[in-house]
Amino acid sequence: MRINRHNHQLTNVPQRETPNRGGIIEPCYLVFHFTAGESIQSAVDWFCNPESKASAHLVIGRDGRIIQLAPFNVRTWHAGRSHWEGVSGLNQCSIGIEMVNAGRLSKVGGSYFSWFNVEYAENEVVEAEHKFENAASYWHAYTEKQLECAAELADMLVNTYNLRGIVGHDDIAPGRKCDPGPAFPLEKVRSRAFNRHEPKAIPVEDAFKSTGNGDAVTGNDESAPSPLMMGMALSIPEAVDRKSSAGEGKRERGNLMDWLRAGRRVFGRQ
Repeated sequence: MRINRHNHQLTNVPQRETPNRGGIIEPCYLVFHFTAGESIQSAVDWFCNPESKASAHLVIGRDGRIIQLAPFNVRTWHAGRSHWEGVSGLNQCSIGIEMVNAGRLSKVGGSYFSWFNVEYAENEVVEAEHKFENAASYWHAYTEKQLECAAELADMLVNTYNLRGIVGHDDIAPGRKCDPGPAFPLEKVRSRAFNRHEPKAIPVEDAFKSTGNGDAVTGNDESAPSPLMMGMALSIPEAVDRKSSAGEGKRERGNLMDWLRAGRRVFGRQ
């Protein structure tokens, strides 16, 4: 698996085109989400439904299967009302990855249920406190295959697009969103992507403590030419985005952050 620098799509990965998309972007961030659903097919169907007014670039299934819904240089509607490092409306400058995961669970007696009333075994449950909350909750655990895929994709995307950050939906929309939640090892994924000496594997047992018992090209390909060498043009993100209902925002014209971000694409990530 690798990124085709000409069409901004993953090779050897199924493609399904979502209608919920905007124009061309210069991605600066990678945002992780959970789907709060049961299966990859239901997530993809939802993100391809025009009535949902939602989408993402990639969906990662419980078995590690990946489906791409839009090229990485095309705006998708995954961030909603969001703010990060002086930028409002992260759809205009980020890549969104949705992980199939039920999210927060409810404990009823000795059983754990999702909001859509599916029961999960105790060894699929993580008891942890969300970083923006003051009490522990129950969360659906991610699978080892999902975490391996997430880490590999983060490596490739940071290396290909010189991304400046990896965040969760909860980071850019605190109080409104809680995904990808404390069961996702965001700090480990971020550390690996930006520090090449970090171990490649992220074991599930190191990502969290369960309540129960119980031909790939990555971002390390330093020999690959930069996007600029491949003839990619620089562009400043649009000054005003009108699709607020689809998760878009505004950015001041001539924002200093735009010029700094463009400079990083010339001189490298700092």
